[in-house]
Amino acid sequence: MQKLSTRHLLGIKDLTPNDIELIMATAREFKEVINRPIKKVPSLRDVTIANVFFENSTRTRLSFELAEKRLSADTLNFSASGSSVKKGETLLDTVNNILAMKVDMIVMRHASPGAPHFLSKHISANIVNAGDGTHEHPTQALLDSFSMREKLGGDLTGKKIAIIGDILHSRVALSNIFALKKQGAEVTLCGPSTLIPRYVTDLGVKVSHDVKKTLAWCDVANVLRIQLERQQIKYFPSLREYSLYFGINKKMLDDLNKEIVIMHPGPINRGVELSSDAADSQHSIILDQVENGVAVRMAVLYLLAGQN
Repeated sequence: MQKLSTRHLLGIKDLTPNDIELIMATAREFKEVINRPIKKVPSLRDVTIANVFFENSTRTRLSFELAEKRLSADTLNFSASGSSVKKGETLLDTVNNILAMKVDMIVMRHASPGAPHFLSKHISANIVNAGDGTHEHPTQALLDSFSMREKLGGDLTGKKIAIIGDILHSRVALSNIFALKKQGAEVTLCGPSTLIPRYVTDLGVKVSHDVKKTLAWCDVANVLRIQLERQQIKYFPSLREYSLYFGINKKMLDDLNKEIVIMHPGPINRGVELSSDAADSQHSIILDQVENGVAVRMAVLYLLAGQN
């Protein structure tokens, strides 16, 4: 069995192109499994996985839980909102208490960038980063790449991918940039100048502030949510004005003289970054992303468990 070059999945930055190819190949096999009448395999029957979420999550948490059940792992779900974290317990104490219950793997989401990296230096269990602040969200980038490959029929070398929206506050954007560049894709970021990070072109991407030109250029538009909960100041006058200049509707897509793919990591602010008719159009593979998320997360958990 081929192995990943790392014991943890802390970020796409730490993966090699070979690691990404291995995850994609394994996810293809697991996608076949979850489309069979019997959707479970005994691959992780003796493995215990704790889902430790210090931030709210619907899609990612459900996707990991389902992936773990499909692999026959034992699961433990932890939510900070009803825990001793509220009484002042530290992150390390919380996790060590969970590990004392003989847990093999931790899937963690945390508001602080670098929290999974900190833990990886102090505990022996494998760690999967399910999102750390505005830093990275590696499994989302992997499922996005998997979905693009599936739709575009092969690898992403030379493909033109646009990431449109709130780049500044998005962990999905950074992980996607790393993943796409490692697969040979061209990447353009598009959004208001206030929502594009400084020096981001150092990562080998282009920047645009014209959504129509960007759509005309790209093969895939990965549209990101405006993250109002992370914005401490106003980065644009109003949601209506944002939608006017950077929102995507079906007419814009129909006016293109080519077929492009629309993606969104969810949840969608309908009528802001995407109109309902665009989100539900034949261009959209948003629900495919959700299905592929389970297969990709099964692949990641299976490959990391194989390291032990």
